[in-house]
Amino acid sequence: MPQKPSPAALRGTMVHRALELLFDLPVHDRTVAEATKLLERSWEELVVAEPGSAAVLRAELSIAEDAPSAQVAAAVIAPAAPLIDSYFGLENPQRLEPHEREFGISVEITDNFTIRGFIDRVDRTPAGDIRIVDYKTGRAPSARYEDKAMFQMRFYALAWWRLTGVIPKMLQLVYLGSKSLLRYEPTENDLEATEAKILALRAAINLAATSGVFAPTTSKLCDWCSYRDLCPAWGGTPPALPPVNSWAVNSWAVTPARGRLAT
Repeated sequence: MPQKPSPAALRGTMVHRALELLFDLPVHDRTVAEATKLLERSWEELVVAEPGSAAVLRAELSIAEDAPSAQVAAAVIAPAAPLIDSYFGLENPQRLEPHEREFGISVEITDNFTIRGFIDRVDRTPAGDIRIVDYKTGRAPSARYEDKAMFQMRFYALAWWRLTGVIPKMLQLVYLGSKSLLRYEPTENDLEATEAKILALRAAINLAATSGVFAPTTSKLCDWCSYRDLCPAWGGTPPALPPVNSWAVNSWAVTPARGRLAT
């Protein structure tokens, strides 16, 4: 089921794109001013590639349909520009040369079961140490939720390890909304535990698919869910499941080959 894009998520996409493009520039051009210009480029790309998403941002700002394109771009970029400022307060891109950006990774972790994802940035030291970096346009979680926030990064680290045989030295979340960093050094035991958790989640989903019962779990995140109207926990009725025999147990393991880039 499609998910309605939120303005905050769309701004996050624009910021991610600008930070990706930033490293295409010559070192001395990697400035706040140039990065802000790249926000405008990311907006222009969104208008062409996803006009419906661009319309969501326009609607949020109540921009007139006949407003000049430059005025529209300035209005859309204004709320995202402080996130660019935050980035430059946390890192100096003139001192970085990423090993990978927007890296699509796909790896089989057990027979016929593949995990995949897209890593914002991979840094590699001359000694070969790997740092996996993910940008977040929101605020850092409280200490109570830091471990949960880091699960995504351990997922990426597991995929990298299984693909390359190298355990990343550092996992780094860059929280632009609160201008803070969250770092973690994973161990082999950490990543083996992460793999076990992923396989347990897979087994639970397979069981639910077979039984036809997907029990809802409520949390604060329900406030931002696009599917509350369809959720039994909120008085909704979910759509009928397709016949179980029409979708394979491993259908969400989308890449059969071991160790290749996701496309």
